[in-house]
Amino acid sequence: MPAKKPKFIPLKDRTAYHRFEDVIGCKWSSSIVAAVAQDVKRPGELERFIPGISTKVLNERLRRLVDFGVLIRTEHPALPARVDYDLTEVGIKLSALLEEVRQLNLDHPAASA
Repeated sequence: MPAKKPKFIPLKDRTAYHRFEDVIGCKWSSSIVAAVAQDVKRPGELERFIPGISTKVLNERLRRLVDFGVLIRTEHPALPARVDYDLTEVGIKLSALLEEVRQLNLDHPAASA
């Protein structure tokens, strides 16, 4: 007998979806993850690499991605101070998923219209 179809999405699942959407659903977060995956690691480089992103939004999104466990922030003791961002294991998986979505969009242009 087939499994019984649920009548609703359980609260635990809804919470997970909303948390994920809050962090990754932002166009800037996706762009930041894609840029870091391409070895763009410093905040100034990210700001130049992602057209249209403001310093304020970049810093807020970087904090959210670190808090979510997608990026790791490394401070280097130097003058001037230097900060780099790298993908975590979760970030590497997410980057691969984002690349699949990007490729799907390229392969099926009618879907993006």
